[in-house]
Amino acid sequence: MSSADEPKDWVQAWLSPGRWQRYLDHCAGDAGQALALYEWSVNLSGAVMHDVAHIEVGIRNVYDETLSYRWQGDEHWLFDALSPVNAPLLRSRGGRTVDLNSRNRTSISEATRRVRSSSPATGQVIAELPFGFWRHLTDAAHEKVLWIPILSWAFPHRVDRKQVERKLTLINNVRNRASHHEQMFDPRRQAEVIKAQAAIIEVAEMLLPELAAHIRDTSIVDEVNKGKPA
Repeated sequence: MSSADEPKDWVQAWLSPGRWQRYLDHCAGDAGQALALYEWSVNLSGAVMHDVAHIEVGIRNVYDETLSYRWQGDEHWLFDALSPVNAPLLRSRGGRTVDLNSRNRTSISEATRRVRSSSPATGQVIAELPFGFWRHLTDAAHEKVLWIPILSWAFPHRVDRKQVERKLTLINNVRNRASHHEQMFDPRRQAEVIKAQAAIIEVAEMLLPELAAHIRDTSIVDEVNKGKPA
């Protein structure tokens, strides 16, 4: 038995039997190939997170700048109870009334707590907000109260809200898969990565064309994706 075929018990202890078995099954029981495949999956996730980080930082900063400029409340839009991000947004769902902004308020509260300061700066709180928070601001429920009067102006050329939301949702889903170290060798996962990569570039083009060029120049997603072990 070659060293590549020898059982790697320490890998099973490291990854867990269930996770390791999925890689073994994909490689017909070849532990060496399975470990190489795992490293490739981790590298692809890292490459994805690099590009997601660029668009995430861009989205949150441009959105903050736009909201800060156009919101005329007494407090910063993040903390003003009357801002369209925080104010009750009531809708009927399944025969009951729900506040669709409660999720936003929870995200802001948790982000503020993570800063661990009695007087957190808005920039510190914004940096702690999850990607899903920004995606949520582009949904249909916020179209009239937030998108049309404010957030649509974040894009130099007027764009369709639905298009932005679809792309951010795709990016967010792939981001979550990568950050939770899911196996990326499944053809469906690889297809999602390719679509998400295109969506990142497209959103960046809408937001800051120079950022799109920078992501193209620095991304290694395609290179890593093509290097999948046989």
